[in-house]
Amino acid sequence: MDARIDIPDHAPHVLVVDDDRRLRDLLTRFLTENGYRVTAAASAAEARAKAGNFVFDALVLDVMMPGETGFDYARSLREHSQVPILMLTARADASDRVTGLEIGADDYLPKPFEPRELLLRLGNILKRALPVPGAPGDDAPEIIHFGPFSYRFDRGELRRGDEMVRITEREREILTILGSHAGDNVPREALAGNGIAANERTVDVQINRLRRKIEIDPANPTFLQTVRGIGYRLVIDR
Repeated sequence: MDARIDIPDHAPHVLVVDDDRRLRDLLTRFLTENGYRVTAAASAAEARAKAGNFVFDALVLDVMMPGETGFDYARSLREHSQVPILMLTARADASDRVTGLEIGADDYLPKPFEPRELLLRLGNILKRALPVPGAPGDDAPEIIHFGPFSYRFDRGELRRGDEMVRITEREREILTILGSHAGDNVPREALAGNGIAANERTVDVQINRLRRKIEIDPANPTFLQTVRGIGYRLVIDR
């Protein structure tokens, strides 16, 4: 098979970071064959250098790498970037999944994995990273306000006054869902998404992270309230 595949410039550009050359080459070939532009790196340091030259639409990031781990690199990325991150690991421990969520990863796939599953998960986090057209409903406002905060649906922007508040793609998705049903009870299942957040524990982790950004007292929330036995609701200004 000719390794040269004509990929359009507008195709999503993915950075694959893994110290395993065989897996790195396999993922590069597989993603390219499925319409992605792919850049590969063998370490966090190499990934950081390449990220200085390109804007990536998503990262496929191995956790266990010599030197700077995937967790370390993801944590540093989240200081300035909300690029979607799919983490790969040989570990299947639930604590690792929660750690990835707390850092701000969007999904988590244990090794070994089926390449088609990775393709589906990558597609899902890329969809979540895009604005959700019409998500609040045709007759809903483009922007909602709660206390000093505002959330704009079309841009997925959370602001405190004029200041932008940095949020992850999963936090953006949760705010979009809660904001489009503002004042109504939203079940946990509706907030679970399609990836590693598909259980109550990880949804609660993400809610708690979001509360730390919008609540004066996250233990006694004013805006993002728990509805016991159901899920959550976002209380907005009317």
